[in-house]
Order: sequence, then C-alpha cells, then structure tokens
Amino acid sequence: MTPVAELARRRNGLPQQRAASPRPWWQRLLRSGWTWLLIGATVVFVAALAVQWQLITADIPVNGGVVEGVNPSAIRTSAWLALPTLAVWTVLFLLADRYRPQRLAIWYLTLGWGAAIATFLAIFANSWASQHLSIAGDGDPASSARSAIFVAPFVEEAAKATVLFVIAIVARYRLTSKVSTIVLAGLSAAGFAFTENIIYYSRVIVYSSQNIGVGNADAALAQVVLLRGVLTAFAHPLFTMMTGIGLAVALRTRSKVVRVLAPLAGYLAAAGLHMLFNSQATLADGQAQTVLYFVIALPLVLAALVYVIRQVLAEGRRIRSRLGDYVQLGWLPAADQLVNAKLRTRLWALLVGITHGPRVWWATLRLQRTLTELAYLRDGQVRGLYDQAANLRARELIQTAHQLRPLAIADPRGRRLNLPRLRRPKPSPYQPPSYPGPAGLGGNWPAPGQPAQLGSPGYSAVDPTWGPPKG
Repeated sequence: MTPVAELARRRNGLPQQRAASPRPWWQRLLRSGWTWLLIGATVVFVAALAVQWQLITADIPVNGGVVEGVNPSAIRTSAWLALPTLAVWTVLFLLADRYRPQRLAIWYLTLGWGAAIATFLAIFANSWASQHLSIAGDGDPASSARSAIFVAPFVEEAAKATVLFVIAIVARYRLTSKVSTIVLAGLSAAGFAFTENIIYYSRVIVYSSQNIGVGNADAALAQVVLLRGVLTAFAHPLFTMMTGIGLAVALRTRSKVVRVLAPLAGYLAAAGLHMLFNSQATLADGQAQTVLYFVIALPLVLAALVYVIRQVLAEGRRIRSRLGDYVQLGWLPAADQLVNAKLRTRLWALLVGITHGPRVWWATLRLQRTLTELAYLRDGQVRGLYDQAANLRARELIQTAHQLRPLAIADPRGRRLNLPRLRRPKPSPYQPPSYPGPAGLGGNWPAPGQPAQLGSPGYSAVDPTWGPPKG
C-alpha cells in the first residue's frame, strides 16, 4: 500500500490492511498493542481502587468527634452483595451488542473505567464540592444534599462518559450505531454503580452495627440492597445512556453543528435526569417517592427498553439494505443479506458450524463479522462519512469473505446440526459350533449339512449308501 493510501485511510479512521503473520500466537500476543494497553489499564485501575480503599477505610475528623471508616470485612461482604447487579447489567448489555460486538478489550476498558477511574474522579470532586458548599463546617448534613443535587450529577456523568469520547477519538470506526454507544455507556455506568454500591453497603454495615437505634442490622442492610441493587438499579445506566445516544448521533452525521451539539445535549439530558433522581431521593418523602417511581421512573425505563429493542431491529434492516447494494452488483450472493440481517439465522449458522469443528465455526464467525463490517462501511459511505478510501477497504472485505466462504457456514437455512448418531448394535448371526461331532464337542460324525473332512473318523473313501440294485 502506498503512503498516500495509508494517509487517506488514517484520515477516514479506517483500519490498515494487515498481512498474515507467520509468527506463533504467543509472539503476536506479546507484540500486540492491545495487550500492553490492557496491562497498563489494569495497573491504573488497581491503583485507583487502592486509593479509594484508603479513603473509605480512614477515619474522618469532624466537629464534635470522628466519623469512622469502613472495615475490610464490610467491603468484602458488600462486594458480594453488589456483584449480582453488575453481572445482570453486563449480560444484558453484551446480549444487546450482537450485530457488531466490540472487542473484549474495549468492553473491559469501559467497565473498568466506570468501576475505578470514574469513581476515583467522582469521589474527589464530590468531596471537594461538599466542603465548599458546607455552611456549618465539617459534618454539615446540608452540604451532602447540595452536593448530591447540584454537583454530583454533572461530575459523575462527565466521569462515566469520558471513556466514550476517548474511544470515539481513538477507534471511531468501531462505533457504528446507537447500540454500540449505548452498550459502552451502560457498561461504564454499571461499573460505576458497582463500586458506589460497595461504598454504600459498607457504610450501612458499619453504621448499623455501631448504632443500636437502627434496630435489626441485617434488615437495614437488606433494605438498602433491595433499593439500590434492584428497585433503582437502572438509574446509572439510564442516565449515561443519554450521553451515548448523543455521541452516536454526532458520529453518524456530516453536520459540524450536530457533531458539537448532539453530545452536549446528551450529556445535559443525562445530568438533568440524574439531578432529578437525586433531588427526589433526598427531599421527597416516602409516599411521594413511591408515586414518582411508578409514574415517572418506571415509564422512563420501559421507554428506554423499547428504544434499545427498536434500535437493534433497525440495525438488522440496515445490514440487509447495505449488503443488498453489493448483491445487486453481483459481488455477493443474495443469501448474504438475508442471513446476516437476522440474529436467529446468524446464531443458527454458528451452532451448525461448531458441530462441524472449531475451524468451521471460526470461519463462520469471521465471515459474519466481515460482512457486517462491510455493511456498516457502506452505510458510512452513503452518509458521507468516508471518501474514496473506503472503496479499497470494501474490496478487501469482499475478498476476505470469498476466501472464508468455502469453509464457513454461509447459509444455514435448511441445515441440521452435525451431531453423532447413537445406533443400536445389530445382533450377530448364529455361528455353528466347532466340530467334529453332530452337536459339537464329543461327537463322532460331521454335523448335518457339513462335508466330512479328510482324515476325520467319519471319512470314507467309498459311499456307504452305495450297493447293488435291490430286487
């Protein structure tokens, strides 16, 4: 490839063509930039969590006494209590991202950012703001409410969404739809909520165990877990999803004005919903909170769920339409646009492929991802996001698809799983016993229907039934 072509691809954000490497897999792994990025990010994540550990376990001096920090035992218990909520959200978001799933590295970086870096930034910013909003000095209870309503929403939403903008700058070619950005925003928010729940649960454990006025400490902890881990577990993912939608709109348009205003509008919507949630949770009484929960919160969650489902269905229609352009040109068979536009046929192709062996399954997976990337590439061309440099990338993808097609399961319709058949053993035919003897062992004459062997006791050179004619 010429330097001019490489520069054109770089300006369009298109990946460079990579030749097949003869090196073994472990050498390619060590030479990959993703490997060292993950190692470096993991070190940063651990360091950020270690700093937060020191902050929440340290005693805080206030006017009239000391606020004791949480203990390691409470943190371990809280982590196990917060883990199911994180697992549920992670599975749901990864299931939504099925047409063009991101790299495992991007999922890990997004989730780790929300759990470690975003919480690290938020805990310092919120503490600083709480100190400056305090009127009666350290320990002023009103400062916590002011910070939760006027500071925390903007700080936390900015901290959670920062990783989305970093990915958009470094690998914008991977963010091809609203589903992609919604999933990444949800993962960052789920990680943030996980760490935040651990802190809240730990404080409840310590406070309820030291104050007899709380009553049953286990019941108090169970109530908080039910409230934060179940009933309002949608809060952080719902808020950050707004920023993800705004970023997706900006990435799929040519208008410079929309590219600036769409992420800003999404961020303000996320912070506004967060502010509304915190204000009602802090100021409203129990009955008002119940009414707002069923009248506003749950309908918003239902609307967000319907929106995500509609976006997933729209992705299937977009893939079918864009692959149809190549089918009309005769570059792809007609079955490709029908098979790759439906999740159930894609899944069935993978299931059929795995029953034919790992190589067939891997070729099928690569074929689906190649054709999906080709569809989104064509969609970007139609929208005016890429120039002529995308044509070279399209030819590479079509060539890769033709190379994978002989081995992969390109069209699984009408095919069955190649499972081993369990057949009943056929009965073996009856074997006559070993002779001599009419009935096997101990006999002196050949068995009926069997000729006598030369030299056996029943052998005679003359037929014993021969004789002169009678009468």
